[in-house]
Amino acid sequence: MNNKSHHIITEITPLSDKDCFYIADRIKSEFTYPIHSHSEFELNYVENAKGVRRIIGDSVEVIGDYDLTLVAGEKLEHVWEQYQCTSRNIREITIQFSSELFFGNLLNKNQFDSIRKMFENAKQGVSFPMEAIMKIYPQLDTLASETNGFYAVIKFMTILYELSMSDNSRILSSSSFANIDDSSDSRRISKVHDYINIHFKEPIRLEDLASIAGMSSVSFSRFFKLRTGKTITDYLIEIRLGYASRLLVDTTNSISEICYECGFNNLSNFNRIFKKKKDCSPKEFRENYRKTKQII
Repeated sequence: MNNKSHHIITEITPLSDKDCFYIADRIKSEFTYPIHSHSEFELNYVENAKGVRRIIGDSVEVIGDYDLTLVAGEKLEHVWEQYQCTSRNIREITIQFSSELFFGNLLNKNQFDSIRKMFENAKQGVSFPMEAIMKIYPQLDTLASETNGFYAVIKFMTILYELSMSDNSRILSSSSFANIDDSSDSRRISKVHDYINIHFKEPIRLEDLASIAGMSSVSFSRFFKLRTGKTITDYLIEIRLGYASRLLVDTTNSISEICYECGFNNLSNFNRIFKKKKDCSPKEFRENYRKTKQII
């Protein structure tokens, strides 16, 4: 993943200059959004998702029943993958906020010293221990339902402060991604991943990917499966379906529009593949995905 963050999908959040933060509190049955980055800071809480694989930079961990992570690096790619999780009742609370939330020189005041240090660490991703989660859970649990915007902001500031006082939080990613294999094989796969992440909405030919890797089509197919555990076709479908799932949840676009936006060139084929991979149709997925959003 090193030196390729500019090729990772860049998420555009709904925050405007007049918003303090964005919160999404939802119940879900799976994680579908592909690896991505964004300029906003993000506090992400996951409950009842034991077996999910969390990737922050070059940190790869399988989480337990509870997980709370703060990401503040503009180019720090991150993703939560289903992996070994079998729960169908996952709660996820995502809070995104601008680095300018602490206006002017406020963050440099003595009273905000611990928060400032936490934000610095969060450029590499920070994971919080169970005792910190339990301490802020009452505020986090009710934040999305707080109807008074001012009190919601105060509650959120309190959450950040309490987390910044945690003694056992862990920095997740190395600053230079030093643990990533830099062999020629790894660079070949990285180039292919970069290309797919940029062009997944377009037709992608095996011959083009093989050429990028400097191999024949047959050799490259075997090589990719050996290195990633997936065929090229399965990997591409995974990327496209992840993007489609996010559009189904976050937009009112028609299923037909989403189909073609995600690189599928046939609606019936899109419906068939979606149902096969997710055990429900795109329409059912949209209806069943219970989610509440609020912008403060």
